Amino acid sequence: MENNTFAKHPTFYAVGLSYKKADAEMRGKFSLDDQSKTNLLLQAKAEGIESLIVTSTCNRTEIYGFAQHPFQLIKLMCENSQGTVEDFQKVAFVYKNSEAINHMFRVGTGLDSQILGDFEIISQLKNAFVKSKELNLANSFLERLVNAVIQASRKIKNETEISSGATSVSFASVQYIFKNVENIASKNILLFGTGKIGRNTCENLVKHTKHEQITLINRTKEKAERLAKKLDVIVKDYADLQIELQKADVVVVATGAQNPTVDKAILNLKKPLLILDLSIPKNVNENVKDIEGVTLVHMDELAQITDETLENRKKHIPAAEAIIEEIKDEFMAWTKQRKFAPTIHALKAKLNTIKEGELNFQRKKLANFDEEQAELITARIIQKITNHFANHLKDDETMVDESIEWIEKIFQLETVSK
Repeated sequence: MENNTFAKHPTFYAVGLSYKKADAEMRGKFSLDDQSKTNLLLQAKAEGIESLIVTSTCNRTEIYGFAQHPFQLIKLMCENSQGTVEDFQKVAFVYKNSEAINHMFRVGTGLDSQILGDFEIISQLKNAFVKSKELNLANSFLERLVNAVIQASRKIKNETEISSGATSVSFASVQYIFKNVENIASKNILLFGTGKIGRNTCENLVKHTKHEQITLINRTKEKAERLAKKLDVIVKDYADLQIELQKADVVVVATGAQNPTVDKAILNLKKPLLILDLSIPKNVNENVKDIEGVTLVHMDELAQITDETLENRKKHIPAAEAIIEEIKDEFMAWTKQRKFAPTIHALKAKLNTIKEGELNFQRKKLANFDEEQAELITARIIQKITNHFANHLKDDETMVDESIEWIEKIFQLETVSK
């Protein structure tokens, strides 16, 4: 029995990399699309790994699972992505047992996110779990853990303000427009360019305004048409830019041009105009400010609103951490109990066998043997003895594995932990 103790219990690990140490290029090497994730899970199954989940987003790629050695999981990650083991060693992390559990809680609740309090990751964890479960790669430990993390995430979202306020620049843009433009529902909005932040801003505006008030112009028209179809807005030709600028109350500039595309020469205004420049490099010439009634706001100013929001969010970290601790403690108590429950059952069975033998012996010996009373007394004694063992195993100071081994040795129990 001594030799195979190593092979007895696989260990729970979290392995992976994130924006903290890996730059975008390196994260790209390790990123996994849906097909790669499926291949990874099937390979894990073929290699005898009983339970794991895998997540991959633009900010991180991670595997949580059981293995004899973390390299089994690292190998899966490298063999299904463009990343090498050398790359992995430079930027990655490997956590085991309670640290791995802790990491999943922090990731799932947005405390480890690039934008603090980001709740998108929890749905990715859920989806990863569903995928593993379909392939029978999710044991009860992993299921209980993922559910605990989901519970913590929900509780933090509902009971703290860690995700309050806008943090994305596009969201900050929309907030800015609503604060500074009266009666936005009846105003004309022009989106010039189809850059990512501009697109997101436009999507947010569509949610809050009338569609026919939003016009889209892009140098290449088919790009604009694709986006317009998705958002149900009007597309105009690039040649109409000057006319559309005159009609607009708000212009969102999101072109990818290297030089300014909007300057005061093309503005022939009849009314006030708010211009948001969401391009890097800047795409609106500062000289537009010379025209009366023009307000120009650049992305950097909006990003400051974001930074302020993040600073406010930081105040709520302790409250979030307290919720995590509470739910994590419940989970740890469950894992501990789950570990020793089979031993306690086996101990009880062993004591019952001893009891049966003894009662049989007394039955034959005593003429007036009181079956009922003997049964009652011995059952109570056995319950009290097993309670003592259970309380010892529940104690925080107890080395559970070691104690289980001793109990199994002393009572010559069939090693249930195998």
